[in-house]
Amino acid sequence: MLTGIRIVFLGGDARQLEVIRRCVEMNAAVSAAGFDQWETPVPGVSMEPMTAELLGTADVLVLPVAGCDEEGKLNALYSSGPLQLLDEHIAALRADCIVYTGMAKDYLRALCTRHSLKLVELLDRDDVAIYNSIPTAEGALVIAIQNTDFTIHGSNSMVLGIGRTGFTMARTLQGLGARVSVGVRKQEHYARAEEMGWKPFMTGALQLHVEEADLIFNTIPGMMLTAEVLSCLPGHCVIIDLASAPGGCDFRYAEKRGIKAILAPGLPGIVAPASAGKIMAGALLQSISDEVLHTLGNE
Repeated sequence: MLTGIRIVFLGGDARQLEVIRRCVEMNAAVSAAGFDQWETPVPGVSMEPMTAELLGTADVLVLPVAGCDEEGKLNALYSSGPLQLLDEHIAALRADCIVYTGMAKDYLRALCTRHSLKLVELLDRDDVAIYNSIPTAEGALVIAIQNTDFTIHGSNSMVLGIGRTGFTMARTLQGLGARVSVGVRKQEHYARAEEMGWKPFMTGALQLHVEEADLIFNTIPGMMLTAEVLSCLPGHCVIIDLASAPGGCDFRYAEKRGIKAILAPGLPGIVAPASAGKIMAGALLQSISDEVLHTLGNE
């Protein structure tokens, strides 16, 4: 239980609603700013404007999954107006307040560092990333089906990267009967891909392996699908880039060649916000239990 813990939420999307709901169920004192257009708010949530006074009451500050941009603007799907996180807001937090987000950009990291506040990025956790890989793979399949005129079964499907998302993506494609090849950067990943029954290759030789690709799913941040690589692709190939923006594809050259290339980061919050919210809520509650309650217990 989170009795005695005050959690302040600033903005967010549909995932955040599930997180708020779980925090209320755990008996936390929950305040939310940027939710004035939430049609059916959870009973027990105090809906308030975003002020320094509000932030000064927080034991825990929860920001949207995507944090804020480099100007401090917060994603606030349920707000009637824009929300912007400024230095004065972070300065109002108590020294023992912990700031949570999914992933942080330099602006947010700098603010927290300047005021000696602990910042926790939940998407860095292995368990969160693995759970999130499931709706990511499902969403990528939806995009693939919508943008092709052939079945995934029997297709030559390529996955770039065998991290937490890439592994789930390759296994899902394999389950649908695709011929799966996997681009890896480490020898141990090469061995794992081969053991799984996929056709592995080192990404340094990517250009030599794309000539027969029907679908390419990229999970590697950094430019992988360069103009040189794209020039070797068959015209019907569809690229689904799952890496964080700006992705790993030369989209301008792909368009010039007539190759369909789709940047699709953040699929869990788009295709399965309730499930993604439960994943984030579980990680947040565990972290609060580990961090905040442990600290209070030692006082």
